[in-house]
Amino acid sequence: MGKKLKIFLGSSYLIILLLFLYYLFSNIELSKLNEFSYYKQLQTNISNFVGTNLYFNIFLFFIFAVVWILLLGFGSPILILSGIFFGKWIGTFVSVISISFGALLLYVIANYFFKEFINQLLGKKFSKYIETFKKNEFYYLFAFRFVGGLGIPFGLQNILPVIFNISKFNYFFASLFGFVPNFFIWNTVGAGINKYIAKSETFSIISLVLSEEIYIPLIMFLILIIISIFIKKRLFND
Repeated sequence: MGKKLKIFLGSSYLIILLLFLYYLFSNIELSKLNEFSYYKQLQTNISNFVGTNLYFNIFLFFIFAVVWILLLGFGSPILILSGIFFGKWIGTFVSVISISFGALLLYVIANYFFKEFINQLLGKKFSKYIETFKKNEFYYLFAFRFVGGLGIPFGLQNILPVIFNISKFNYFFASLFGFVPNFFIWNTVGAGINKYIAKSETFSIISLVLSEEIYIPLIMFLILIIISIFIKKRLFND
């Protein structure tokens, strides 16, 4: 079962990645990637495309995000994209809802079909947290999401709660609320990159980092890391 799952997920992920890369490179002129004016044109095209049918594009992004999470995709790239496409506020809302829903679907599938395999794979390593989560599964899962999943890859974060047997309601809402601070920061970075490209005539990594749209979320990220370290030591250390 485990081997078949790995083959299926790996093949599906590779196919989707190749299709995405094909679409990406077929619509991008590689010879112009070192020209900042080209990125400005892309930014304009993306803004116009998203703006012409906002609700439909939000729906497409929702579906894409759910599939991405089901295939154990990374979190940060899709958060930056949602910020670029929809701005920090709508982007945060859409990404929090879609990724929380995708994570819930993944949790339900994993819990129903692969519970024994996941317990064999992760149960021993994380057994020390089982009693901790039993005390208050919503509170500890919220804290787990808030601190970034204790450094665990995002795909594994979404299936790890299988060993804690957390209810679907608590899983969804603890994830949803726990995601918000981190997701808002990444969406703000995406929106900041979009705004920087739109208003700048030339590119400079220094001016990008020092722009208000970027350094403010970076400061927020550092503050979140400090808070997360405190929470991690308080709740999850032996």
